[in-house]
Amino acid sequence: MTEGPSVGLFATCLVDALRPSVGFAAAALLQRAGCRVEVPRAQACCGQPAWNAGDRRDAARIARSVVAAFEGFDYVVAPSGSCAGMLRVHYPALLGDDSAFAARAAALAEKSYELVSFLVDVMDMRAVDARFAGTVTYHDSCAGLRELGVKDQPRRLLATVDGLVLAEMTDAGVCCGFGGTFCVKYPEISVAMARTKTAHIAATGAATVLAGDLGCLMNMAGTLTREGSAVEARHVAEVLAGMTDAPAIATAKKDG
Repeated sequence: MTEGPSVGLFATCLVDALRPSVGFAAAALLQRAGCRVEVPRAQACCGQPAWNAGDRRDAARIARSVVAAFEGFDYVVAPSGSCAGMLRVHYPALLGDDSAFAARAAALAEKSYELVSFLVDVMDMRAVDARFAGTVTYHDSCAGLRELGVKDQPRRLLATVDGLVLAEMTDAGVCCGFGGTFCVKYPEISVAMARTKTAHIAATGAATVLAGDLGCLMNMAGTLTREGSAVEARHVAEVLAGMTDAPAIATAKKDG
């Protein structure tokens, strides 16, 4: 029997601190696909907050530590299009002038993937053994969609979940208003965008909204909670892995 590829699971800060069930679900899916999964203890933030804030020096420092922690694996996989996009798209530019890390960053970028796209596009996963009774709708996160081309892959696997019905929302690929630091810099615009998104979610009649990025999910869940909606928010990995025992994502963060 051929041994599967080694995968370094980039857990992400939000998953590690706020929703570890997503990390466990991601690991389970990767193992079912035949991968050998490890979560390096030395991993830290991908550096995106510093990068988005224009702090190139700290972002580069963080990026070097990530490269050093993950370059020994065959692949690097993150349950987040945002973090995977940072590794795959932005690291080569961020460390391009660093003679000691430019080639290493480029090599890491080539083998870094968002979770569901990796399962479908690299590991050729065509179905999952999971059940989720009910109607869901899916939000396409900005970085995953625009930087990594993640759109059809989650829908292909969701179509194989027993009992699940997918109802597409209007403008599924339009930003939910989170945008990392965007929601802090422009709270009024962010709140308006989130309310538009939750209106589209409600119009589908779905009981659950899924996405591949925890930041988007927390933003949408917070708005849904404040609006008194019964719609639940979950990471797509939890549903695909059949690991939905954890309570739905919820937050009572106040507007503004």
